[in-house]
Amino acid sequence: MDDTYSYLSNAYGKNHFDVDKPFQVILEYYIGKSVDFSELGKFVGKELYEIADYIDKNANPKHIMWSINGERVDSVWLDPAQRWILEKLFKEYGVNKSPYREGNWYKHYASLYLIADPGIACIITVTNQTAYALHKYGSEDLKKYVPHLIGDSDPIMYGATWFTEVQGGSDLGANVTEAFYNGGKWIINGEKYFASNVGLADIALVTARPKGAQFGPKGLALFLVPKVNSSGKRNFTVRRLKEKSGTVSVPTGEVEFHNSEAYLLGEQNRGIYYTMEDLVVSRLANSVGALGIARKSFLEAYYYTQIRSAFGKLLIEHPLVQRDLLDMEILIEGAIALTLKAIDQFQKSWMDTPPYTEKYHYARLLTHIAKNITAEVAANVSKMTMEIYGGRGFLKEFPIERLHREALITPIWEGASNIQALDMLEAISKKGAHIQLLDDMKSLINEIREGKKIAEFAKTKIEETLSSLTTYTDTEAQFYAKDTLTSLGHAITVILLVHIGSKVNLDRFVTIAKLYSDRYLEGKSYSRDIVEKAKEIFTIEELRSRSVAHYA
Repeated sequence: MDDTYSYLSNAYGKNHFDVDKPFQVILEYYIGKSVDFSELGKFVGKELYEIADYIDKNANPKHIMWSINGERVDSVWLDPAQRWILEKLFKEYGVNKSPYREGNWYKHYASLYLIADPGIACIITVTNQTAYALHKYGSEDLKKYVPHLIGDSDPIMYGATWFTEVQGGSDLGANVTEAFYNGGKWIINGEKYFASNVGLADIALVTARPKGAQFGPKGLALFLVPKVNSSGKRNFTVRRLKEKSGTVSVPTGEVEFHNSEAYLLGEQNRGIYYTMEDLVVSRLANSVGALGIARKSFLEAYYYTQIRSAFGKLLIEHPLVQRDLLDMEILIEGAIALTLKAIDQFQKSWMDTPPYTEKYHYARLLTHIAKNITAEVAANVSKMTMEIYGGRGFLKEFPIERLHREALITPIWEGASNIQALDMLEAISKKGAHIQLLDDMKSLINEIREGKKIAEFAKTKIEETLSSLTTYTDTEAQFYAKDTLTSLGHAITVILLVHIGSKVNLDRFVTIAKLYSDRYLEGKSYSRDIVEKAKEIFTIEELRSRSVAHYA
């Protein structure tokens, strides 16, 4: 592959893991040891980066309704380069293997962060969600699919999660797709309005209401629906693919079930719990995917400012551009710390089953917060990158415009911000997850050596936010729910950054925590002493600190 694409992108050809020292350090802080993603970083910075952009512009998936022999097939055509990309990611880089072969979720989510193409990552994520549900709740016969879904056995198989219906959207309790048991088999009738991996999926997770079950979310069961039935016939119909403003590499469409054969997962009356649990998996994926978009946007801006001159000097030498890069980097590193904390808590609780433990409910709380914060970061950083590029950033021939379009799905996928805020309230009011949060933050602060006052201030903000919740009526709590979510997210982030800096002995993270606190907890501008230090903070290839040799 030649380097023609380097004329279109300034981040192309870089090893997206090697240059990202902040991510390396924060990931090591959570895992407890260094992990080398250099090979994947090289691949995503070149082949994947170019092909993903090409798919968006020139090679969208196509719905193949009929075969040349006149059979209804409802398959999807993918560009051969996209199939090659997916096979490499599944088999060579093992993006879905580590949770099931090593019990390690950090590697899976770190891979998605580096991939950072929402369409490609969605194909991987919904396939992983399918493997997750089968691994935990599938019968021994159904678990046979798992090795194929994680790239451990041939052929590779793709999964899907089809929960959304046109009349309900995020309100899964409004689902009307029905299931009934007949002749020793479950049969499903109905339709799904947003079905990602449609035409590609070999098997799909589907929510349906068993006949006679109560209305609402607790009446739902979770089923596995294969592409072909026991007679070898097509088991469901693809109505159409949807035209989207982004994420076109994942085929998304509408599905109809007409007496489709299905297999019940777990207990019939716990389907909504399994479904919501599966959404935790994808909300964390959404979070790292959003962060990956933000980081790729930053890389485009960062390297451009070292090449482009204006008014007699390089852009990176202009104080306002330095301010923009500083703003972006603080947001990204804070969100990385927050998201990896949510992943860390999920890692500790992912084998919990209904009715779950306090650890799991705490993981849920952090996931709702991280999902919302990271989506805003992706939208804001990609927008700022477009502005740094000026008119060129708005042109479709360059990847900047696509990165911003892709970023805008992240607040919507897996439940929009209103849903995350309401689910956060439920985790606090009904599950008491905030108690675990407070205990955890206090424990972290007790371990901090430098920057303790910054962390103590952030803890006070958490306590004030939670205290204000007790004074609200239900209506008021919902009205201010997004404010509550954002306030908690920013305060948790500050504590995590200080603790990271203290643990790895890098002053840089304590400095970032102070700047983050100034901007997002106190709502004030940076202090004047940061003007001369700004460039050291957003220089991401190396961490400038008295102890940088430790991570050299």
